[in-house]
Amino acid sequence: MVNLDDGVVQNEIGVPGQTRWTVYDPDAQVFYVNIADPAQIVVVDAERPVGIARTFPVPAVGPHGLDLDLATHRLFCACDEGTLVTLDAQAGRIVSDKKLSGTPDVIFYNHHREHLYVAVGDPGVIDVFDTSTMRKIGSVVTEKGAHTLALAPGGDQVYAFLPETHRATIYQVRAS
Repeated sequence: MVNLDDGVVQNEIGVPGQTRWTVYDPDAQVFYVNIADPAQIVVVDAERPVGIARTFPVPAVGPHGLDLDLATHRLFCACDEGTLVTLDAQAGRIVSDKKLSGTPDVIFYNHHREHLYVAVGDPGVIDVFDTSTMRKIGSVVTEKGAHTLALAPGGDQVYAFLPETHRATIYQVRAS
């Protein structure tokens, strides 16, 4: 844990494996941290960051991308085996698991549209899920190797970075 005011490391917390992605929950005042192996999410109390407060097992290999829906307290965890796992962030119980188009990387939750965007570098798509139903509503073709996304703050544009052609593509999000 680093104090951003002075850049000084205040504490280090040992975790059981390689960390992947982290999200902060301002309501619960905790950090959720994906651990690749063993497949789990560790919870760190932001008020007392002295160790792991809780752990949630993830029933898929390689938790990678992670995001949080604050309104429903759900964690979205994209896993290397090509599975999107949704967990109740308060209890850690599995809400759903869905198949992805391949091995994911970055994910972003669009709370304005209630959509989740999952970058899948091979075959080179963005899988799009309606988070109210957790139904996959489509896959947008990017290019092979494109596994990095960004979401515009207003939720109306998704940016995909295309490494083979050294470009970035902007996708306009349409109203449902």
